[in-house]
Amino acid sequence: MSDTPLIQLKGVTKVYGQDATALQALKGVDLSIEAGDFVAIMGPSGSGKSTAMNTLGCLDTPTTGEYLFNGVHVEALSRDQRALLRRRFLGFVFQGFNLLARTSAQENVELPLLYRGESAKTRHAAAAKALASVGLAGWEHHTPAELSGGQQQRVAIARAIVTEPAVLLADEPTGNLDTQRSREIMELLWGLNVEHGITVLMVTHEADMAAYAKRIVHFVDGVVDNDTRNPHPAGLHEAALAPVAPAKPETA
Repeated sequence: MSDTPLIQLKGVTKVYGQDATALQALKGVDLSIEAGDFVAIMGPSGSGKSTAMNTLGCLDTPTTGEYLFNGVHVEALSRDQRALLRRRFLGFVFQGFNLLARTSAQENVELPLLYRGESAKTRHAAAAKALASVGLAGWEHHTPAELSGGQQQRVAIARAIVTEPAVLLADEPTGNLDTQRSREIMELLWGLNVEHGITVLMVTHEADMAAYAKRIVHFVDGVVDNDTRNPHPAGLHEAALAPVAPAKPETA
């Protein structure tokens, strides 16, 4: 294992606007994340956690400071180079599932591979494998309207992991789900982290969801206020380590 962290933020600032209208969202963030970690990022509205996540996901660039991904200075990359990094190494899951309404689960999951120019045979096989890994084998031809909220989020996660990313960035992934479905999604994320070695970075407002992470980072006023290891992640319980069960129909 390399001694170099997978991700490093060094003195990162982010300022929106200029002069009197300038807003400093990040005020010198230092953060290191090892490969294989599971980090929950928390903080009140306006704390900078979403800006930090956008920076980590190469969706935004620092005003000053350094962002290193596997030793590469991301802040020095061109827009096209950052897009390539996202495509090859990062997967994204959002609170809104962002699925194409008239497109099957299989086709939704294939989209990242279509953008990569993969063959139809490769896309079909990879999407089927990703859907099976989130417990949706047999649901490939259902559209989002035919799936529950929890199942739609599973499709979104399958789409995020179909490219076998090094890092999965999840922004409030359980925000639109009830308690039981939220726990199922968190156990799924835990399994992807532990069993597949995917580094998970998750923004959440919910302490019981953050409890699944191995590490919890709190942002306040644009800086890291607290960064602690979680000695007893909720995902350690036996059910979370069991294989993902096939998804069952849910009542409205």
